[in-house]
Amino acid sequence: METPENESFRDTIGTLDDQGKRAWVYPKKPSGRYYDWRKIVSYVLLAFLFAAPFIKINGNQFLMFNILERRFNIFGLPFWPQDFYLFVLSMLIGVIFIALFTVGFGRIFCGWICPQTIFMEMVFRRIEYWIDGDRNKQRKLDKQPWNAEKIRKRLLKWFIFLIISFLIANVFLAYLIGSDKLISHILDGPTEHMGTLLPLLIFTGVFYFVFAWFREQVCIIACPYGRLQGVLLDNKSIVVAYDHKRGEAENGRKSFRKNEDREALGHGDCIDCLQCVHVCPTGIDIRNGTQLECVNCTACIDECDHIMESINLPKGLIRYASEDEIEKKEKFKWTPRLKGYLAVLFILFGVLSGMLLLRNDVEANILRLPGQLYEHKEGTIISNVFTYKLVNKTTNEIENIHFKLRKFEGTIKVVSNSERFNVPAQGLTQGTLFIEIDQNALSGDKNKLMIEVYSNDELIETETVNFLGPRSYN
Repeated sequence: METPENESFRDTIGTLDDQGKRAWVYPKKPSGRYYDWRKIVSYVLLAFLFAAPFIKINGNQFLMFNILERRFNIFGLPFWPQDFYLFVLSMLIGVIFIALFTVGFGRIFCGWICPQTIFMEMVFRRIEYWIDGDRNKQRKLDKQPWNAEKIRKRLLKWFIFLIISFLIANVFLAYLIGSDKLISHILDGPTEHMGTLLPLLIFTGVFYFVFAWFREQVCIIACPYGRLQGVLLDNKSIVVAYDHKRGEAENGRKSFRKNEDREALGHGDCIDCLQCVHVCPTGIDIRNGTQLECVNCTACIDECDHIMESINLPKGLIRYASEDEIEKKEKFKWTPRLKGYLAVLFILFGVLSGMLLLRNDVEANILRLPGQLYEHKEGTIISNVFTYKLVNKTTNEIENIHFKLRKFEGTIKVVSNSERFNVPAQGLTQGTLFIEIDQNALSGDKNKLMIEVYSNDELIETETVNFLGPRSYN
């Protein structure tokens, strides 16, 4: 895309003034077709975000990320520490998926799906518009002295922001520790669970700080995705773009005058009204081209379309387009780069699907006790001692667990009150067992044994162990 002659805007971010201080952004309240679609998408995603921790599938929370206990639920499927490789693979698929869409469609994730953007633009800013008014009223309110009106509006806004931040913190905590535990702690009272109350207050403070003060700086300064787009975007990526060919023409943009023949004068369709700048939530001028601060929120598209419509010019001066479309009139097509990302995504998704299908509800680990050799029993019986650990990944108790040897004549003795036991729901059982085999059935000092784990008469897992015996000198 053609770059403007004055590149000074690239020397600093749009939210800093000439002295390097924070330049507060007062975006105009957006309106238009894209904004209406974004509201629908945002409220659906907000409903999902608030409901997901409280939805159960087969007794499992729909989404949970319990980092402390290393337990994760994704779409109702529980992932234990033993399944961490599956969780990592799922996150990798998510990263590739976002990268694929960035290469093809720019920062569409930021503008339409990112929780930061949704909360900021569809919740907190809408409350701000309701209390403080639109762009000009907000600027006026900020500059006026602390009179009764300003104090009333500020306290009301800050109080509502704090309540919403507290609500978000509770939902965030439900994702971390589980909704059942969170509800239990609420019913017990805050003083009974100070270890939960303190993180809740910290999260509330963080969310309040982000949405009441830090705001768009998260997207510009803190979020690494903005930097990542510089690596992933190319001339064929669909982004929110200004059509400089149409907007500037030969003699550049010019203010609108009624009944003026702009085409004859060589001026483009851009009337330099600055409405695309005023409506931008990160304070940039989209006419300067693709920039780090742009989150592809489409507010400038709606505003420009409204201006074009009001002066009887075609809409789409700012639109979703690639640089090649504007420069060469080339339409979007699947490039080898996009196909490569898509192929990697399908491969990873296939691997994950296969691993999930092969994944057992019970994880069994049977290991020979470290430092222990074999032991001679009566006659020619050889005994080895093993430890076992059974992890139940389901929400139902697994009953009547017992062990059998496959293809070997021998006995398994569990060190407990009973040879058969239960594994609690979403819990584990561990202990010790002895395997006794006649020496004549062994072949050398190391023997591979297959141990079958049964629940009642159903085989639920198998484990291979090394059984030690006397060395043969034949």
